[in-house]
Amino acid sequence: MPYSIMLDAGHGGRDPGAVYNGRQEKDDTLALTLAVGEILQERGVDVLYTRTTDIYESPYQKAMEANQAGVDFFISLHRNSNPIPNSASGVESLVYDKSGIKLQMAENINEQLESVGFVNLGVKERPGLVVLRRTQMPAVLVEVGFINSETDNNLFDNNFDDIALAIAEGILDTLQIQGENNSQISSYTVQAGAFRNAAYADRLQQELLDQDFPAVISQDGGLYRVTVGTYPALDEAAAMERRLKRAGYQTVIVRS
Repeated sequence: MPYSIMLDAGHGGRDPGAVYNGRQEKDDTLALTLAVGEILQERGVDVLYTRTTDIYESPYQKAMEANQAGVDFFISLHRNSNPIPNSASGVESLVYDKSGIKLQMAENINEQLESVGFVNLGVKERPGLVVLRRTQMPAVLVEVGFINSETDNNLFDNNFDDIALAIAEGILDTLQIQGENNSQISSYTVQAGAFRNAAYADRLQQELLDQDFPAVISQDGGLYRVTVGTYPALDEAAAMERRLKRAGYQTVIVRS
């Protein structure tokens, strides 16, 4: 079963996003999102979009669309801005918290964009952003350079195809898809807790079992880890992670 990703072109319609010398963020993000989506579809990824035209939807509406579609990942593309033009440049990715597969994907996207020529400003936590907080799947928001930086705009315009490919490759690197071949993917499990006290681990395991989650306990490095399931494909682990998050658990997908 192919992975499914919802791509979100930031802003749109009556919300132009950041504006600089007549250039509007909403236009850059839409063009880039469609280009990234085309590459991912060519590689066998099932791609959905929050928008493909110049329309407005609230961040909450976008998150709900992703949840209702049941996609495996949510990627939102933006351009950054700074109060003082030409005082900052580079790419950064935002995540709800620095854990799990979303962090790995954010780091991979940043590294690929760095190879195109952007300064890598790293990954930052933004738990207050609606599209990161309200989505039930791993979500990443990518700020693809500063719209009020001549350096970043020149890079964006002159290397547009390479930038779209870099973002797609960062996503694909995370999924370990090489073209049409994803046979190298190893197994995954979903960690629901890690404790130094075995009694706490026992309690969580029983709580999960009572809700029909196949929880087990393993000991590693002085910690008692409570995990749920073993899955050969990342999308299956992501589906279980969504179930656990909806049930109120803080989870991390772990590659084994």
